[in-house]
Amino acid sequence: MQTAHVVVVMGVSGTGKSTIGESLAALLDVPYAEADAFHPARNIAKMSAGTPLDDADRAPWLDAIGAWAHGQQGQGGVVSCSALKRSYRDRLRAAAPGIVFLHLTGDRALIAERLRARKDHFMPGTLLDSQFADLEPLQADERGVAVDVTPAPAVITQRAIEGLARLDPPAPDRSA
Repeated sequence: MQTAHVVVVMGVSGTGKSTIGESLAALLDVPYAEADAFHPARNIAKMSAGTPLDDADRAPWLDAIGAWAHGQQGQGGVVSCSALKRSYRDRLRAAAPGIVFLHLTGDRALIAERLRARKDHFMPGTLLDSQFADLEPLQADERGVAVDVTPAPAVITQRAIEGLARLDPPAPDRSA
């Protein structure tokens, strides 16, 4: 299965954005990009120290992700990105108007447990509360779907594919 959608897999840390993003990209036969790779070193250092990023920290990161998404328009792609606030998603949409969002949702206790079990990531579980405080779920006028992260990754990915298939085709890129 292939799609011309560029999908942003969003949600708080610990929802499985990377796992689901990689799986989704493989099933859709499109490139995958890991949002963490777009962070400047100073952002990684700040988060590693347990300090939440602010909007100014996130701006160049979002712009880099938006540029990647723009380059994938018409070809399809999947990128993980927390995209917690509507303003962040608006910034991504400004760069790549046809993008859609896959919001991975879940119970705070389940996500906290997953973060505790994760050993190889710079994002400490102590920042989870700040992420939930910033989270603004998808609004009715935003193209995307929300999928609960309680089931196994294969089930989550299948539900994502089904939900994304119900969306309208991607809007043409008129910025070229």
